[in-house]
Amino acid sequence: MTLIRAAIFDIGGVLTSSPVIAIRDYLSVEGVDYAVLGPMIADHDLAWSRWERSEITGEQFIDQFEAEARERGVAVSAEGVMNAAFGTQSVRDDMVNVVRHLRGKVRLGCITNNVLRDDSRPRTLDIYDLFEHVIESAKSGMRKPDPRIYHAACEALSVQPEEAVFLDDIGVNLKGAKAVGMVTIRVDQTTSAIDELERVLGIPLPRG
Repeated sequence: MTLIRAAIFDIGGVLTSSPVIAIRDYLSVEGVDYAVLGPMIADHDLAWSRWERSEITGEQFIDQFEAEARERGVAVSAEGVMNAAFGTQSVRDDMVNVVRHLRGKVRLGCITNNVLRDDSRPRTLDIYDLFEHVIESAKSGMRKPDPRIYHAACEALSVQPEEAVFLDDIGVNLKGAKAVGMVTIRVDQTTSAIDELERVLGIPLPRG
């Protein structure tokens, strides 16, 4: 069995509360079906993904996202979706404590799909500082599950993909990491991911 030398974490839904759940809750209140909006957010070629790769501005995103929704028969406020995704995140202390505990024991990295927003970075600034290397979609122009972003993180940490474990809450992102050879762990709102990470690394981990 290959020795795992690096742990690489997502941010939203892993080290903070889930923006996906926040968006679902917002849309539920607005009477909008997430089954329509969810695929728009995931689609590599549509406005949300392009915004996360900094190919369009926030203003352009608003226009394009709302137009894409209208094409699908949905009227939705892009600003409302943005505020739900980025304005309500809280830190998950249990997962942050795991990262702190692992400092000096394994290489630590982060891969996050994010956007360039003046009001989003300060809330997670201390979390970014936990890692040796952070790969941001908005700065790199690559977005999970693009295989290049996983390779970039491994190269930055001087490990092979097979020597890294990646934690995320989104299945398609984990599938992309697994495809390049990484060990993957899905994070939910329980401590099951910590249990699995402890097993993978062979290092006792805190639970609170």
